[in-house]
Amino acid sequence: GRPAPGGRDRRRAWAELLRLPALFTVPGDALAGAAAAGVRPNARTLLAIGSSVCLYEAGMALNDWADRAEDAAERPHRPIPSGRIRPAAAFTAACALTGAGLALAARAGRPALTVAAPLAATVWAYDLTLKHTPAGPAAMAGARALDLLLGAAATGGSTREALPSAVLLGTHTLAVTTVSRQETQGGSSLAPLAALATTGLLTRLVTRRGHRARPSAGPDRSRTSHGGTRRPGPDATG
Repeated sequence: GRPAPGGRDRRRAWAELLRLPALFTVPGDALAGAAAAGVRPNARTLLAIGSSVCLYEAGMALNDWADRAEDAAERPHRPIPSGRIRPAAAFTAACALTGAGLALAARAGRPALTVAAPLAATVWAYDLTLKHTPAGPAAMAGARALDLLLGAAATGGSTREALPSAVLLGTHTLAVTTVSRQETQGGSSLAPLAALATTGLLTRLVTRRGHRARPSAGPDRSRTSHGGTRRPGPDATG
């Protein structure tokens, strides 16, 4: 049947609150974590992606709930200050999405839940407390790094191999977030430049590490084509 009056507007308001178009960027971290762990994506990777999506959307709803007073003054067109979504509904959605994200991570296994729990805590801490403090960029960086590790933990059951990539992603996020904050608030450029330099250094180190770990191409010349061991020295002639 036809939707109830205002139904389309409510759906549009929720899509705006949850930033639905940005969802396409979310699975990349979990897939990168699986790749960094050296494991082919599997069903648990899909659970990690689902968990990541839920926690991301929880952060979007919680962000607008936490900023509702500021938005009322500066962005009155946003869903909550415009009255299209009630604050209690946004907060309830954030809680429900967080629970769903943790449940999906638990389905992927204990290692995934071990990463998803601090990721959820970081999302809530950022939105409620840290966003407008000097610790905000670090919290954002930690969330991105944990998101990558979530994919590794769910797919392969371990985060060890993915740690360098997570550090690299976190450092890059820290640099970008710090630069963005400096552009809007002003101040010394030393911190963002240092973060960008660190990102470049870590990129080089991780790349060199991956190159060294890659097995050499070509046949193993210590063996014959029939699988026997080649003896040192010239071949004996009969």
